[in-house]
Amino acid sequence: MCVTIDLSGKIALITGASRGLGAAMARRFHEAGAFVYLNYPNLPDDEPRIAASALVEEFNQTRPNSATAICADMSNADSVQAMMQEIASKSGHLDLLINNAGILRDRTIAKMTTAEWQAVIDVNLTGVFHGCKFGLEIMRDGGSIVNVGSLSAAAGFVGQANYSAAKAGVQALTRVLSRECAKRGIRVNALAPGVIDTEMVKTIPDEHRQRMIANVPLRRLGEPREIADAALFLCSPLASYITGHTLKIDGGWRG
Repeated sequence: MCVTIDLSGKIALITGASRGLGAAMARRFHEAGAFVYLNYPNLPDDEPRIAASALVEEFNQTRPNSATAICADMSNADSVQAMMQEIASKSGHLDLLINNAGILRDRTIAKMTTAEWQAVIDVNLTGVFHGCKFGLEIMRDGGSIVNVGSLSAAAGFVGQANYSAAKAGVQALTRVLSRECAKRGIRVNALAPGVIDTEMVKTIPDEHRQRMIANVPLRRLGEPREIADAALFLCSPLASYITGHTLKIDGGWRG
């Protein structure tokens, strides 16, 4: 007997979906049959919009009218609320929410500016709060939320005080929200990816990246599709009794 995950008829929103983990998750959820909203931020270089739109075009060629790009600044409450209202207007509701949007502003605490601290907290933590708060207003009972945390929340990498604090907050928020949402049958979980081969990780100097890989028993970087598969599992009926959990996907990290 073959066990499959079928998300046909489900409406999914993936934030920060123009590249990296978000793009991989959007692709996987689309492959599983969901209608996918790909969120992207409105940046001056327009790259996120172009990338998200290209993915949407690809998805719709495979399965017509099965995906759309949608803009919102996750750090801005009004912007996120407007995005959710647009989804409700177009699709009626939301079933699956992946809070993935995130940024890096790495610097030691001594050198980190208050603006660098605040920017990361605003997107990586407050953005998840906004996604959950306004997403729940349009989510059907029995839905699922997956928040993207990080290995950094526990590892405490040098130069990531802002990022580590935000991701630790995401994982704590997940535990609280899982209890608050249980009465509606909405499950809330988090992922804690390790060192994954994304554009963001490619900005880390190679020497430092190799030292990080040396702490991974599997001796390699993770692949974005491996994180996407974990998100898909947590949103599927196969995970129907899992909530309030943070799933580590780090190759057995022993740093």
